[in-house]
Amino acid sequence: MGEGERLDRIPVAKGEIRLADRTYLSAERIAAAVDAGADIVVRAGWRNARWLGADGGSFDLIAALKKAGELGKIDRPVWLGRKGAPALGLRLVAVRKPEHAIAEARRRARQAAQREGCRISDGTLLAAEWVILITSLAAEAYSVDDVLALYRLRWRIELAFKRLKSLIGLKEPPGFDERSAKPWILAHLLLALLIEPLADGLDDSPPALAA
Repeated sequence: MGEGERLDRIPVAKGEIRLADRTYLSAERIAAAVDAGADIVVRAGWRNARWLGADGGSFDLIAALKKAGELGKIDRPVWLGRKGAPALGLRLVAVRKPEHAIAEARRRARQAAQREGCRISDGTLLAAEWVILITSLAAEAYSVDDVLALYRLRWRIELAFKRLKSLIGLKEPPGFDERSAKPWILAHLLLALLIEPLADGLDDSPPALAA
């Protein structure tokens, strides 16, 4: 539609939980979804938000990750700064990945820095050790494990689309004429239904989250 990714792109159904990756980490868009009655679980990068503490001052996420290294878990309030509006109060949930997943995440982070021609920071390497999420869900109703389980659902949906693209070649129709486009789409949906029973044998979450 000629727009960037937005958490509030479609109307909110009150009471729903919206799951999204770090592309959707926009304090303004998250606030719009929450104000409309939704809850959110969004993956976060350590540098793509203005992290604030309860006093309104800057919150050092990297320092918090370092401090929680031995425990391997963070569950605490956090605020996201917004332009021209009060900070958005949310909940920070972070879990340290297992060692094999940490090694792979660091490798990918170094490759990304190399492609961009920049030197990787210590903060990026440390953040790569963690699954970092923000959520509006209350800790009394949803534990850390519950929040991670919800985020795994987003990953399963992503894997489903990847399977559709790779196994049946799902993409936009070859033409815009409804007489040809509609049969093309229906044929691919039929193929998706035929292969769905085989999907149970495939992984349904990334290694870091599964562990």
